[in-house]
Amino acid sequence: MLVWTNFHTAMFMDLADITTELINSNIPSGSVEESPTLGHYMVGSRKDEWKTLGGLDIPLQSDENTLSEVGYVRSNVGDAGSKPYTRGIHATMYRSRLWTMRQYAGFSSAEATNERFKLLLERGQKGLSVAFDLPTQLGLDADDELSLGEVGKVGVSISSIDDMRLLLDGIPLDQVSTSMTINSPAIILLAMYVAVAEEQGVSADKVIGTIQNDILKEYIARGTYVFPPKQSMRLITDVFEYCAENIPLWNTISISGYHIREAGSTAVQEIAFTLANALAYVEAAIDVGLDIDTFAPRLSFFFNCHNDFFEEASKFRAARRLWHDLISQRYQPKNPKSAMLRFHTQVAGVSLTAQQPLNNIARVTIQALAAVCGGTQSLHTNSYDEALGLPTEESATVALRTQQIIAEESGVADVADPLGGSYHVEALTERIYQQALLQIQEIEKLGGAMAAIEAGWQQREIHNAAFKHLNDVESGDRKIVGVNHGVMDEEEDTEVLTLDPTVGEMQCKRLGDLRADRDAQLAKSCLDSIGLASAGSDNLFPLILSAVKADCTVGEIMNAMRAEFGEWMAPSGF
Repeated sequence: MLVWTNFHTAMFMDLADITTELINSNIPSGSVEESPTLGHYMVGSRKDEWKTLGGLDIPLQSDENTLSEVGYVRSNVGDAGSKPYTRGIHATMYRSRLWTMRQYAGFSSAEATNERFKLLLERGQKGLSVAFDLPTQLGLDADDELSLGEVGKVGVSISSIDDMRLLLDGIPLDQVSTSMTINSPAIILLAMYVAVAEEQGVSADKVIGTIQNDILKEYIARGTYVFPPKQSMRLITDVFEYCAENIPLWNTISISGYHIREAGSTAVQEIAFTLANALAYVEAAIDVGLDIDTFAPRLSFFFNCHNDFFEEASKFRAARRLWHDLISQRYQPKNPKSAMLRFHTQVAGVSLTAQQPLNNIARVTIQALAAVCGGTQSLHTNSYDEALGLPTEESATVALRTQQIIAEESGVADVADPLGGSYHVEALTERIYQQALLQIQEIEKLGGAMAAIEAGWQQREIHNAAFKHLNDVESGDRKIVGVNHGVMDEEEDTEVLTLDPTVGEMQCKRLGDLRADRDAQLAKSCLDSIGLASAGSDNLFPLILSAVKADCTVGEIMNAMRAEFGEWMAPSGF
């Protein structure tokens, strides 16, 4: 039975009557003027100025003149699958294969995280993404005194190969792609992963996945660095070299703009600082004798996707073209994949609000849609309760279902680059490209990404952008629903995940048992070899692989390198 509501009836009202009613009833006196060219009423602007979230001016409408003003050239766009890859790196995009739905997960013990992984795989997730706890990120064992109170809190605790076995138990590592968000001790966690795969009967040349391994953004935005920049870069190029020969399907680095954006950067800064870091990694690899085509095809990127839909989709388009141009012009690779920017996207954690947390489902949907329209290769959608705690099973499922609905019901995955050709999007793409290139050139004037980091330049730029955004929110110029707009009294009834409070004690006991049962002399010999090699130039990966197989722990291996590398404290940026 069809029920006619006032809304449905209004759909059939005379348009002139509706317009007249709106003007007479809803528009304040003095705020309406008649357009001499269009012959209809226009309303005064709601804001004094219109800018994207990243601060770019927005015209009321764009047209051919706008494109001409920003220097748009059709050949700079091309077609999907063709240079310079503005419209996507694959000709058929998601018609051939959907992006990898890779939900970021990790908490408490390896056993608990393994259960969550299996749940997500059962419900349709196509790849794993591992979150490690803070001690693991800093290369500390769970029984280190500095780990007290942090074990298993913001990710899974991994101190030894025993933990890695439990984490990956029952997961076919030749079929499931795994991403590991780890940086300072990345070389160690990758060695553990390879060792466990071999125990499963999966050879190193069959494992597939990505390790973040991006230390420069830690100095810029996040802070989980341990060693000085030069020594950290040595570990990264060791991974490049070893994987090129032995783990060919593994993405050796995920150069991350995500944390730069979470720290408060603009969209332009996110692209500029990330690609500047990437160029530093390329130069470091070439300096140790690697050919561009031996490692560049396995470089991957990790970007944020924030609330400004058009700016974010344009950002991804601009980043692909800019990376292609930088690599092609500077290094002339023979393999086209060396200049392809492949990236994972995570929606903006910093945009989630503890107030009215169900609103976050809408935010995540908008952000995920922008990432897909921008051509991402894999995607993580945040859970609506992450401003309150780690995701529950229910909220994690809703986040995954959001991706599945976008993929199967929205229609955006049916077309390559669905926003391409929009005056607004093409103009934004060109402007982001040009402004990001200018910032990269500014970094190079300072001596490159590492020199600029050591001087605190990127840190200061991010601080300034974050401070401006905070002022805009506090003044009400930038409205956040539930925070400074649409505020209401709330009942605090959102379920949050409760962690096992005994996980720290359990991990300490497990480490004690491991050290008691292992071959102590073999473990010491492996650690001594790592220390000696750290003082030289030999590739450390084979030695670390032997060490983890001998039950050496993450903290012990880090300490063996720390004795030679030392530690480093970055400037604050102020």
